Amino acid sequence: MKAKLRDDRQEAVGPNDIWAMDFVHDQLAFNKLRILTIVDTHSRFCPAADPRFTYRGEDVVRTLERVCAQVGYPRTIRVGNGSEFFSRDLDLWAYAKEVTLDFSRPGKPTDRAIVAPPDRARWGGASSRRSTASFGRNA
Repeated sequence: MKAKLRDDRQEAVGPNDIWAMDFVHDQLAFNKLRILTIVDTHSRFCPAADPRFTYRGEDVVRTLERVCAQVGYPRTIRVGNGSEFFSRDLDLWAYAKEVTLDFSRPGKPTDRAIVAPPDRARWGGASSRRSTASFGRNA
């Protein structure tokens, strides 16, 4: 069977229409820091960049509740395929708030390219061989 291009994605027409949500990561000295990043795809406003060392589905819901209380609920949230986004907690929250969760296709991070970070080493950022704790030292 031939693959079909995904053409059902709509462009955001205003604020809170479509959000993109994903995690960015950084390796500290001994822990991996995960930052839940939420971006409004219309205005490019980032209502949340919530850092934690561990994240579960219920933590994502708590962050969304805090953000939505301030800026309102989106119509759609484009998310990756992480276990935090496939959680029952997030699914129930989205159903109760009438928010559509639009999952990216596996292996296609460009489906949510507003949030997905570029390769840091390629863009002159921190090397994946060095932790942020070693900056400023001869590593």
